[in-house]
Amino acid sequence: MKQQDIDNLRILMEYEAARKAPPQAFPTLPDIPAGRYTDQRFYRLEKEHLWMKSWLFVGHMDEIPEPGSFMLWEHTGEPMVIVRGREGEVRAFYNTCRHRGAPVVTEPRGRKIRLTCIYHGWSYDLDGSLVSVRDPEDFRDLDMTCRSLNQVRCERFGNLIFINFDEDAPTLLDWLGPVAEELEEFGFDRCRFVSRETFELQCNWKVAMEANTEVYHVRSIHPSTVAPVLDDRRNVNSFYPNGHGRMVAPNKIDIDDRGDDDRRGFPLIETVGEIGRTCTQSYGIFPNWVSPLSHRTLPPLLFWPTGINTTRFEVWTLCGDWGDGPMPDGIKNMWTNEDDSELNKVLLEDTQFGARIQHSMQSKGFTGVPLSYQEARIYHWNQWADRCIGIDNIPKELRVEQVIGDEWLMPNDPRLEEARLNNSQLHETN
Repeated sequence: MKQQDIDNLRILMEYEAARKAPPQAFPTLPDIPAGRYTDQRFYRLEKEHLWMKSWLFVGHMDEIPEPGSFMLWEHTGEPMVIVRGREGEVRAFYNTCRHRGAPVVTEPRGRKIRLTCIYHGWSYDLDGSLVSVRDPEDFRDLDMTCRSLNQVRCERFGNLIFINFDEDAPTLLDWLGPVAEELEEFGFDRCRFVSRETFELQCNWKVAMEANTEVYHVRSIHPSTVAPVLDDRRNVNSFYPNGHGRMVAPNKIDIDDRGDDDRRGFPLIETVGEIGRTCTQSYGIFPNWVSPLSHRTLPPLLFWPTGINTTRFEVWTLCGDWGDGPMPDGIKNMWTNEDDSELNKVLLEDTQFGARIQHSMQSKGFTGVPLSYQEARIYHWNQWADRCIGIDNIPKELRVEQVIGDEWLMPNDPRLEEARLNNSQLHETN
């Protein structure tokens, strides 16, 4: 992060701590319609558009370490196989044989020279091309060059693998926009895979995700865990194109000085700057990634809908490069207990009310969500969700109004002018 950006963040932190109302230029946020959490129409629109048009984080290069390595992926309901080619390139294919639709891979992960359908033996090279069929003499005019596995766009950000089902979508780097430059200091091109674990939640996926995109709940839900560590009144939220967001809040305690913080055993990421070392610097990458990033760990949280009222919650831990050899002892998933059987205390606090919230949302007493300024990243996300779906595709009663204008998108920040004016007036008074 550039020094000017660091200086601006420090100014904004003090501005947030001192303000008595939302920024003068910040718009009033209309209620989020209740049906976005409970209405099957909106759930179907998300499935049809949101997950089919966005770049989705699917894996890490360490999970497919050698040519021929593969892994299955089905989080959107589409059966996919992610494959590492002979030259190290990564491709994503529908796990669907071009003969009669059987899967070409059935194991969750492994390594193969070719991908061969167990039903009738059609065999595909690692680039997806059909290379052999059983009893070719029984097929008339079968053009094998037209029967390759159907491919999905697959691009990388460092060691992270993303896919996109939309052929017309922008590139991954264009999608990330200015977020990509900010993430460079965390060394995703050198990061290592530690672990990912999956848990099932009984609530709409946005209910679960939104608990990790605002600090308004910290003093209520995390009084003995997060609240003593995080300075929530100095939290600075920022909005980016394509629905991404960021929060930066100073840490009250240096994580390297905390005796109960297991992250001290992780390799130091030397390139991480002042903000990443002294603050909670968390990014929301549209549509479903939330992650606090530091000089010790890079731990994404992923939220995948399995139904309108159920969520597959993936908790990842990535870290800096530990060099040659196996993963050092003591490095583990930072989001889980010792045997990975349950979430850690902080995430249990975040998710404990999910089922109850969802049940209450189903009642006639739930008519909408009035968001505070502290929760504005949720509104920003919803605006971009509507743009992704297509505003005209959404029933009027389920739309959000587009009130946060582009003047609030980074690198713009109208708060800076107000903060500097306040500072100037304070100095004049003194």
